[in-house]
Amino acid sequence: MHILDVVENSVESEASEVRIRVNEDVEKDLLSVEIEDNGRGMDQETVDKVLDPFYTTRTTRRVGLGLPLLAQAAREAGGDIEISSEVGKGTRVKASFRHSHIDRKPLGDMEQTLTTLIAGHPETHFVYEHRDPETSFRLDTDEMRKAPNHGQDR
Repeated sequence: MHILDVVENSVESEASEVRIRVNEDVEKDLLSVEIEDNGRGMDQETVDKVLDPFYTTRTTRRVGLGLPLLAQAAREAGGDIEISSEVGKGTRVKASFRHSHIDRKPLGDMEQTLTTLIAGHPETHFVYEHRDPETSFRLDTDEMRKAPNHGQDR
């Protein structure tokens, strides 16, 4: 759910491209999740406030729990969160977790998360990369759109 929430923030910030990278490095006992977009971005003052659950730029509610909860989950699992952003260029959020930590939450159903994002935002270019010691997987919605017979019944 953390990934879905952060990516929804990216789309809301008018990102036309969102990259999601998951890296599982068992040897280094590290799980990292990185979400990068080319949306509006934030100034440094806003970046400094986004981990405060009582700060939000939304007008529909007074709290913003997505990033604070992700930061809490990362820290509870021996990791941390990094946020960098530049106005007009986009935002990068990277959460790291100790892979073997007993309090590390499971990654969740990434297939369903990606399906929800792609179906809900067909105009957005999504790139998903997942690496672990044995495999590497990459999904690129622009490549999918260019594939022969895309959108045609067989």
